[in-house]
Amino acid sequence: KPSFGLYGTRKTFLFSSDSSKPILPCSSTLSEVGAGLQREFGFPVVWFGRCVIQVQFTDSGISRVLGFSSLLLNCLLIVNLVTRVRLEMEGEQLTEQETALYDRQIRVWGADAQRRLSKSHIFVYGMKGTVAEFCKNIVLAGVGSVTLMDDRAVTNEALASNFLIPPEEKVYSGKTLAELCCDSLKEFNPMVHVSVEKAELVTLGQQFFEKFDVVVISSCPPATKILINEKCRKLSKRVAFYTVECRDSCGEIFVDLQNYKYMKEATSAPWGRLQRRTSKLYFAMRVIESFEEANGRNPGVFSVEDVPAVLQLKRKLCEAQSVSESFVPDTLLERLVIGSIEFPPVCAIIGGILGQEVIKAISGKGDPVKNFFYFDVVDGKGVIEDISSRAPEADSASSKSANIITQVVLE
Repeated sequence: KPSFGLYGTRKTFLFSSDSSKPILPCSSTLSEVGAGLQREFGFPVVWFGRCVIQVQFTDSGISRVLGFSSLLLNCLLIVNLVTRVRLEMEGEQLTEQETALYDRQIRVWGADAQRRLSKSHIFVYGMKGTVAEFCKNIVLAGVGSVTLMDDRAVTNEALASNFLIPPEEKVYSGKTLAELCCDSLKEFNPMVHVSVEKAELVTLGQQFFEKFDVVVISSCPPATKILINEKCRKLSKRVAFYTVECRDSCGEIFVDLQNYKYMKEATSAPWGRLQRRTSKLYFAMRVIESFEEANGRNPGVFSVEDVPAVLQLKRKLCEAQSVSESFVPDTLLERLVIGSIEFPPVCAIIGGILGQEVIKAISGKGDPVKNFFYFDVVDGKGVIEDISSRAPEADSASSKSANIITQVVLE
């Protein structure tokens, strides 16, 4: 008994007694088959004698004709190639509830992009104010799931910038930042699965990240960020990697979509080879990170007394890199040290940009940032810096630059 199939990307439909669960028996008349298919898939059926054409279905309909053959089947069919066909494949298309909820977004970036979002899985570490804004944006956008990790307790600094934390102490007492943010995010969009992962970030194996499409890291040392970035790059699938930091009224986003330099190379580029119009924030952030590493500080833990030591380190780094000290203005470093706590309005801006970049990566709509984004409220500008666009011979210089920074920090 021959069988006939419509072949989809995820599911195969068989219309014969060979199928374990045939939609229609082979003995059905042409009218019965047509009516059954109309009920099952919602598209009209046109008959052309005893010929049948096999077609390949994509997310948006028929992509190409695979071939045709004359088969002596009890019932033969061909879908109307003139009419737009959309099969409601299991797990392939949006549900009615999703379509209704995300109607306005679908009008902007299309149903196919929304479907990709609804199937995506995001991992987020470090629930600062900027990250809270980012999580709010992607949850409202309708991603499939968000996994949070941050075992830290609530502090006054966190309460000042993270709007996901309830203000009542009796509510947040005894809970971690990740748990509190998880509870709040679930209320934004019940259709998105939000969960908490409890573990040490550095102990997570490479395979842990394989179940995610996007990894976002914040509030940890550069060495940890580089470690996670390298684990994501070694996976068989492409995992979009981001880091984000907000200090006072400034913010930095790093993007690695695995089509240009990864974080270790991008953050250790030789300063002398970068154009003078490169954002001063790029150099200032490297000085701040070097100071934190040298003094064993957690990210953002500063005091006014640290300013002289930070400025001294800057002078050493500029001298070692053979660049003018004007590369890193003292006033900018002082702002980053004294005002290390996040400024909520800037959190909203940086979190919004990061959310937009992640949506771009998942949906395939729009050109992504390559590979740094900086924002400073002083001039109100958002600047994209492509640190990866260097000559090939600069790679060895990048390694030398990293060694120089390490040596200065040790001294």
